[in-house]
Amino acid sequence: MSRAREIERFIKKGMRQVFLLACPATLPFSFAIHPWFVVNDTKTVSRYGVGWHKSDPQKEFVFWGHHCTECRGYMHKDGRPPHEGIAIFPFAERPLWNGRIIGKVQGGKDSTAARMVNTIRESIRTYPYAEQYSLFGPNSNTYVQWILNQFPDSGLVLPWNSFGKNYKR
Repeated sequence: MSRAREIERFIKKGMRQVFLLACPATLPFSFAIHPWFVVNDTKTVSRYGVGWHKSDPQKEFVFWGHHCTECRGYMHKDGRPPHEGIAIFPFAERPLWNGRIIGKVQGGKDSTAARMVNTIRESIRTYPYAEQYSLFGPNSNTYVQWILNQFPDSGLVLPWNSFGKNYKR
């Protein structure tokens, strides 16, 4: 079963869901992970994450052939399909690591999942490190941990090899 199909079978219409996905980081740092969120807000499925490419507000941002629907600095909404990992080799478009689900939260209108969906959706505008990126933070792990810190009851946890998750300014 393809990764796209694997994620699609977990999407439940009419429910609010937050999936935490991850893949290995680009070589030679593949001992670390690159995480992102996939959000189902009952109507649409979107991907939110931080990448090492900064968007340019003066032109339409295309990330390896994929059009971000909303971007700010290194923050990207729908910069890649929900299931796609990042490039295995630096500065290469293909091949890509496979993304895998490492956790999920779901629920109804007043659930933790619903609050997370709203926070993640707003993070394009509110994430404090959107204009910064560094290998050890702030980075994709810093972003995901910033969201998770707001929802300790979610049960979602980044693994030990999420370098940058403990970034403090």
